[in-house]
Amino acid sequence: MAGRPAAFRQNKMADNTRRPEISPAGKLARRIYDGLRRLPDLPSAYLHPWRRESMRRLGELKDSHKGERCFIVGNGPSLKVTDLSKLKNEFSIGSNRIFLAEEELGFKPSMLLSVNDLVVQQSVGELSALQMPKFFSWRACKWIQPDSLTHFLYTTYTTPSFAKDARGRIWEGGTVTNVALQLAYHFGFKQVILIGVDHNYVDKGKPNSTVESQGDDPNHFSVKYFGKGFQWQLPDLEAWENGYRMVREAYEADGREVLDATIGGKLQVFKKIDYETLFK
Repeated sequence: MAGRPAAFRQNKMADNTRRPEISPAGKLARRIYDGLRRLPDLPSAYLHPWRRESMRRLGELKDSHKGERCFIVGNGPSLKVTDLSKLKNEFSIGSNRIFLAEEELGFKPSMLLSVNDLVVQQSVGELSALQMPKFFSWRACKWIQPDSLTHFLYTTYTTPSFAKDARGRIWEGGTVTNVALQLAYHFGFKQVILIGVDHNYVDKGKPNSTVESQGDDPNHFSVKYFGKGFQWQLPDLEAWENGYRMVREAYEADGREVLDATIGGKLQVFKKIDYETLFK
């Protein structure tokens, strides 16, 4: 995880309303610098057999759900007051330790996505055992062995961008939800609905700093999510919002939309919609 906080801070450059405008020369210099930092990953990220196979399968998935809708399921406490049984016949993207919801909430997503190194390292047994399509950052190849259900994505912390094709580089935007939104675009979904994206954390501190939980987790749907002894990074909500704005613009430019049906959610980037009205 070395270097992660500094890279995340660059995410704020995505929103020029919050920072002074950067000159064209400055933008070019930053892109060159970020590109040089990614050089050590580039050969394997595109040429390794595991990645080549993932790229082939991602090609088959391109626009495979064109014109449909899907749900991106966050892991916030609001999931406990959301009727997840309504998603039985819907395509849903879950992330990280959402597998805990199967026992606690009776919910299992259509697929799983995890790009955070700490989450993967500390959950590798549970993640490897899941019998569903799984998508991981290419960095996870150090812990996750490939199989017919596993896909590796080339995700990075640097150079804000929106990937319309998931076979190439995907900017993480500080949060797995940002990657999920880019994957949903790659799959061709016309309407993407967020639930459980509370965008609100009890724990405060320096954004992106690594902490260790001292007891039950108050920030997610399960007290065991980041339970005692689990290491995780404090959120950078401002950086996340900057990334979400980029997502919103990309979707709207293509005649698609992202809606936020999170019950009581604090995020204000996407159009709000009442969850229950989606099933009438």
